Amino acid sequence: MEGVTVEEFERHRSKLFGLAYRMLGSAEEAEDVVQDAFLRWHRAEAVASPWAWLAKVATNLCVNRLTSARARRENYVGFWLPEPVLTENGALGPLDRAEQREIVSLAFLVLLENLNPVERAVFVLREAFGYSHRETAEVINATEANSRQLYARARRRLTEARAGSACRTSPRRDLVERFLAAAEQGDVPGLEKVLAEDVTVWVDGGGKVGAARRPISGIGKVARYLAGSFRLAGTETTLSAAEVNGSPGLLARAGGTLVGVLVPETSDSRVTGIRIVANPDKLRALSRSGALPGS
Repeated sequence: MEGVTVEEFERHRSKLFGLAYRMLGSAEEAEDVVQDAFLRWHRAEAVASPWAWLAKVATNLCVNRLTSARARRENYVGFWLPEPVLTENGALGPLDRAEQREIVSLAFLVLLENLNPVERAVFVLREAFGYSHRETAEVINATEANSRQLYARARRRLTEARAGSACRTSPRRDLVERFLAAAEQGDVPGLEKVLAEDVTVWVDGGGKVGAARRPISGIGKVARYLAGSFRLAGTETTLSAAEVNGSPGLLARAGGTLVGVLVPETSDSRVTGIRIVANPDKLRALSRSGALPGS
């Protein structure tokens, strides 16, 4: 065993953040977990396997946070969405495969809310970090058999939730560009050309800004809602493209301030779903990054 060092911790910081974010769906809370893990690391005298030790500490911290978060989200005003993260700089680790991108998408993180905290931990460790059932069992203080049961139950719940959801593929960039142009101009006919008949919009305003508190569905309603929203926002509002949670997305700014993040989803070359995060509390971490595209 070796004594712990700050340098060793820093080698794992980014990976720890990726683990905590997948568990919590919040960049700010994930940063808090990383900081808490560092404090515990700093107090440790010796660690045989640094990543295994840190992953176990971070996972258990996340499980505790998720337990209290469930109660908070029951009282959340309007529709709850995860906190968006820009991923072009590798903030959530490699997203080279479609499966890697799907697990960090806003749509899939919403599906993960159907799992209890321990099921979510098992699923994330297995699917995102390639843990074996033996390794997973060590993290959650369970047997391999328990890990297998939890994983099977998590997959079953996600399959059931997916069947009734709009968790679809991320769109092509050319489709996002057409959507962006029509939205900026408040062009209802232009929007209708890229929207699917059953398109749905989910908006997370958290009760902090004026936003639809229920999903809006149907091509006409969605086109008018989007066009009207940008007209109300005024001429100072601009959109710019960015990679958000592994998918092409749009950043909305008013007077230089980030006021919303839009992430479209598609099927058959049409936009089938749009998730909009407008809660200013969920935009703070992204705004502080200082690396917003189009600034």
